[in-house]
Amino acid sequence: MAIIILSRGRCGLSRCITYYLLMIVVNDFIVIITAVILNRIGGIYFRDSVLSTTPACMVSTMLIYATRDGSVWLTVAFTIDRFIAISCQRLKTRYCTEKTALLVIGGVTVMSCIKNVPFCFTYKPLYTLDGTSWFCDIKSAYYTSPVWQAYDWMDHILTPVLPFFLILLLNVLTIRHIRTASRARRRLRGNDNCADHESANRRRSVVLLFTISMSFLLLWVTYVSHFLYVRITGKGYFTGLDFKNPDFIFQEVTNMFQLLSSCNNVFIYAVSQTKFQEDLKTLLMCRFTILTGCLRCPKEQKLAHFVSQ
Repeated sequence: MAIIILSRGRCGLSRCITYYLLMIVVNDFIVIITAVILNRIGGIYFRDSVLSTTPACMVSTMLIYATRDGSVWLTVAFTIDRFIAISCQRLKTRYCTEKTALLVIGGVTVMSCIKNVPFCFTYKPLYTLDGTSWFCDIKSAYYTSPVWQAYDWMDHILTPVLPFFLILLLNVLTIRHIRTASRARRRLRGNDNCADHESANRRRSVVLLFTISMSFLLLWVTYVSHFLYVRITGKGYFTGLDFKNPDFIFQEVTNMFQLLSSCNNVFIYAVSQTKFQEDLKTLLMCRFTILTGCLRCPKEQKLAHFVSQ
């Protein structure tokens, strides 16, 4: 529904903002399909399907990491765009444009795919049956090879450590700019007791930016903690299912919060918009309106026929 609403362009947002929000929603939707439906649900309840073969597992893993990185870095790109629009008026006219937004979105998508291609080479078949390779098992070289160790550190630094610090830094600078502008506005207004809608909008922006930072931190902190735990203890990652093992439960909780982070962007950026809420209500009620119209139509036709007679 969010994709449909944003595609209609009736939320009162600029085309630049709409492009960013639309691609974030599309990317998050792909995360739900690949990581939740195909990988998680398919891997647990349909273990004998083609999704459990080693080639499908490798491609699925690469797509999951690529869409995850795309979701995170599109959020960073949108945060940069909003920071420039609010705090850098001279750069705003050149950067905050539809062309720049499309170039940034395309660049983030391509780089996210390229960065995660090596994950296809980190797995080996868990076993081979009748010439068919099944499931994925992480190669032991992934934990011992300096090249793979460097790649693993780079992967975790690029997502989510660096994005979090960028989002936090830009939001702090934006909030400081908003507070400075609000104090200057209060001095200019003096003792005017009339409602200041501009200040109210700025306060909502501060709350929104603070929510963005805290949400991203809370949902990704377990991911970073699990990565450090694996590196310190040397226990490795689980590829099978062991719901009684505390380490496996910790790993799955980490994955759950990571996937939840991809769903959270829609609510923070889109549902907080009043016009988006109004369009959502219209979209939800349109089915009932069509249904009641169809039910009412035959009755009105019978009444008109009776009156004519």
